[in-house]
Amino acid sequence: MSSIDACLEGIARANERILAQPLDRRREVIRERTVRVIVPDLATAFDMRLTVDGLTDITSGPAAAAAAAPQVRVTVSSDDLVDLAEDRLDPAKALFSRRLKVDASLSDLLRMRRLL
Repeated sequence: MSSIDACLEGIARANERILAQPLDRRREVIRERTVRVIVPDLATAFDMRLTVDGLTDITSGPAAAAAAAPQVRVTVSSDDLVDLAEDRLDPAKALFSRRLKVDASLSDLLRMRRLL
């Protein structure tokens, strides 16, 4: 099981990947969304905003804590989150094997796929 700090580093790596895209591409693909990443094995959730400036306003807290309903909800184990961030786990394979669960609108899913 990875730590909360390792998960935060994984989120930071995902943010670096987003910011590596040219600004015009980010403007084309990204629609501002609230995102919640739930890590059940750590009983923790990471709340953030996805904007053309990357992932912002990242906070963490207990997964059971009440929060405003996010527009995108991701559920993943701590190890899989770190593996996804370090490109050791393919996102499509993780989705199909149910190691990664994403609750979002179809348009949001397609936009995220184009971004990452």
